[in-house]
Amino acid sequence: MDLEAIERQIESELPDATADVRRARGPHDDDHLAATVRSPAFEGESLVDQHQRVYDALDELMTTDIHAIELSTETPDPE
Repeated sequence: MDLEAIERQIESELPDATADVRRARGPHDDDHLAATVRSPAFEGESLVDQHQRVYDALDELMTTDIHAIELSTETPDPE
């Protein structure tokens, strides 16, 4: 599984997003991932809605390549 391809998938689907995807630590680290996603699109959304946007961006990968993903979502720091 190409982690950079997963990052690109998220970034292409969420406006102005940056994604950092890495393998999760643990016994199933081949298909268990962790990701930090930052996007202004998350502004004003609940945590559940933010995570749903990332799942939607990953689309089929969530059923074919990714068994589990630990998400951390945030909005960009104000300038």
